[in-house]
Amino acid sequence: MVHCPNCHFKDLGKIGSSQYYCWRCCLEVDVQGEVMSVFQVEEDGSLSSLDDLFSSEERQLQDSGLIPKASG
Repeated sequence: MVHCPNCHFKDLGKIGSSQYYCWRCCLEVDVQGEVMSVFQVEEDGSLSSLDDLFSSEERQLQDSGLIPKASG
């Protein structure tokens, strides 16, 4: 399960093959490999990057626990 990096809400919606949306904060999370990018969805539908608000460590998926590792 994917968690929001901002509010830690657990039920993000999947909006693309590597994109998720937090309904609480209106943030979009884009996952590329082991790194995520965070965007704010503006009123006109455009995206503004919020990557500068999160450290590179916070944007690493393995350390953040945002996406569970496959078991087995």
